[in-house]
Amino acid sequence: MLSRVADCLYWMSRHIDRADNTARLVEMNLQLMVDVPTQLSEELKLSWLPTAACLGDEKLFRKHYEKPDAASVTEFLVFDRENPNSIVSCLTSSRENARTVREQISGEMWEQINRSYLWGTSKAARQKFERNPYEFFQAIKEISDLFQAVTNNSMIHGEGWEFIQMGKWLERADKTSRFLDDKFHILRRTGKRDELLQWSGILRCCSARLAYQKIYVADVQSIKVAEFLILNRSFPRSILFCVQNLDNALRRISGVAPGHYSNLAEKISGRLVAELNFCAIDEIYEQGLHQAMDLLQVRFNQIGASIATSCIYQALPAEPVAMALQPVQAQQMMHQS
Repeated sequence: MLSRVADCLYWMSRHIDRADNTARLVEMNLQLMVDVPTQLSEELKLSWLPTAACLGDEKLFRKHYEKPDAASVTEFLVFDRENPNSIVSCLTSSRENARTVREQISGEMWEQINRSYLWGTSKAARQKFERNPYEFFQAIKEISDLFQAVTNNSMIHGEGWEFIQMGKWLERADKTSRFLDDKFHILRRTGKRDELLQWSGILRCCSARLAYQKIYVADVQSIKVAEFLILNRSFPRSILFCVQNLDNALRRISGVAPGHYSNLAEKISGRLVAELNFCAIDEIYEQGLHQAMDLLQVRFNQIGASIATSCIYQALPAEPVAMALQPVQAQQMMHQS
């Protein structure tokens, strides 16, 4: 497959999932302000900077906005075209990538992405958000769900489809770690006040409440929520599930069996799968949830950079190794893309 095609399919998928996950994060924080007592709600409303920070966009936000309140951070994350990771920017980027490779995707996929872009950038979308944010974010999540369903049902499950899966699973794993990291920042701001509501909120954010209850019944505890969203082998938004499927997609493209690797992306993903499979939540908490999520995000950046150099552009082996040893550069490359 041509590098240009692989790159567009990969980022088309990542941007669709990024729009979905950003919608989930903003919705969770808006809902939290409704659920908690008035005094705590006012405190949270005035300090939304950690929400932008957990997505890696704090510097860009400070460049364009003065007050990190709920209104400005929400505008920045949802509609601001100067933010390449805003929902509107992600829909635009996904549509541009899809337009570039229209001959490689099905007509139904193009129609879904184009229709989503036209609605997301319209006045009607803005009006829906102002009238009922919940309905707006539900519509954004449905865009992602419909795209994945149409892709699975109308595209040959070959190499191009695998690049779409890689983008989805890597983006989803990264954002689940950031949801947990955002929860750490909220708890640091509010202490233990209404902790149950906050952890219940992150389950709703990941569409995980009913799945969680099937295992832990109604007992919502921070360590159990973290265990479920990090180490569960069956839930589609857990970090382990996402990384395992990412690793599988990488190996289906190269034909390399588990336990072996042919490039750096497979090496990093395979090692991370093994570490998560043999990890216990107590070990993560002993290290510190915030520190553990930060380290995971570095690994995800390394995998993303290695996918570009090892799988998409077929660089020499020395180049992805150098990139993997420089996570800051890898992160910059991700944002520039």
